Amino acid sequence: MQDQNQGGQQLLQQEMRYNQQPTTSVTNVIVTQPEPASNPLMLTGLQGHRKWTTGLFGCFDDIPMCLLTLCCLPFVECKNASRLEECCCIPYCVPGGTIIVRARLRTIGGIQGSVCNDCMTLACCGPCAVCQMSREMDNMGIL
Repeated sequence: MQDQNQGGQQLLQQEMRYNQQPTTSVTNVIVTQPEPASNPLMLTGLQGHRKWTTGLFGCFDDIPMCLLTLCCLPFVECKNASRLEECCCIPYCVPGGTIIVRARLRTIGGIQGSVCNDCMTLACCGPCAVCQMSREMDNMGIL
């Protein structure tokens, strides 16, 4: 009986030691405040989040494309449309088709700009803009 009593006391002492161990708590420090929830359906802001990777007059950075655009602008415009998985006839069968293709490229790439800017760019520097679009798709990995 005395052995049972000693065994019970030892068990009680072990429990007391277990309960007396210091407890640790984890404190999380918030470094940045959470931002308001944005619309999950929008991938980027209305103005885009980046600029074109090459300039409008960077045509000479890619001489073969520059020459192809100069000699056969309709082919490059149709190729650009098909690279964006649009009908290759859009640039010539739809009024303002190249503007549509440029706006689609800006939307897909999150490039800053506006349709008005696209219209003026294509009206004043059409071949350079088409060449820029091709270079941008190359840089984005759109084949």
